[in-house]
Amino acid sequence: MRVLLAGASGFVGRAVAHALAGAGHAVVARSRRSAPALDFIHATLPQDWLPHLAGIDAVVNAVGVLRDSPRAPMAAVHAAAPQALFEACAQAGVRRVVHVSALGIERNPTRYAQTKRAADAALLRLTQAGALDGLVLRPSLVFGSGGASSRLFVALSHLPLLTLPRPVLHARVQPLAVDELAEAVAALLPTRGQCGLMELGGPEALTLAGFIATLRAQRGAAPARVLPLPGWATRASAWLGDQVPVSPWCSETLALLATDNIAAPGRLAQLLSRPATPPSTLLATLARPLAAHAA
Repeated sequence: MRVLLAGASGFVGRAVAHALAGAGHAVVARSRRSAPALDFIHATLPQDWLPHLAGIDAVVNAVGVLRDSPRAPMAAVHAAAPQALFEACAQAGVRRVVHVSALGIERNPTRYAQTKRAADAALLRLTQAGALDGLVLRPSLVFGSGGASSRLFVALSHLPLLTLPRPVLHARVQPLAVDELAEAVAALLPTRGQCGLMELGGPEALTLAGFIATLRAQRGAAPARVLPLPGWATRASAWLGDQVPVSPWCSETLALLATDNIAAPGRLAQLLSRPATPPSTLLATLARPLAAHAA
């Protein structure tokens, strides 16, 4: 298939591009850095997308930002632009759309979650109406080379003394390797009967503190001493993160970490036709070629 990949230069998008190409698809990459360039901030109407859909058989949207900013406002990047893309697909007859969203947003009050839900709902409405064969894919914590949160967790794993916010000590995630998420996207793309909403996680649920501990163990380091960060200090650290636009730690991240981020186990392994990488060996995936498992 000829596949339009939105967000092809991003953390997830780069991996998806490799997986799609490895599966034999022709990838038409679109991002701020592509030729022609396509900036989601200025692609908020269906007519902005229609010229990019000529000759396209399917669409994958892998665009996402961690922080709201004037350069990449979440209202445009997560909501308005994807909704315009989905409507343009319906108008152009490009029925198959896979949209990479995020797990843990369902009842979350953050702007990140609200804007993500808006796009998810738009694709699900068009699918229910019979206009598209859409799939909203919600992965848990995605780990891999080039990921901002991955860099943060690896950096924390080097500290012998950790003072962590209580949500990090208690809320659970199911980390999955970015190349295996991409492989799952490639496996799902031709399966037009697989529509609606799919949650996806790695093979094991553990707290973020536990995940940081296993990253430390994979480096051969002794267990770190872990202390809970007082509430006032947690809020202060998140506020400080708000002032640093490139930081993955901010008030939005704190709110997102307050609830579990887990899915039914086993689905990723079914899509991969092999066991998925467990948290205990995820560190090695940082050096793994993106297309190592592409079919």
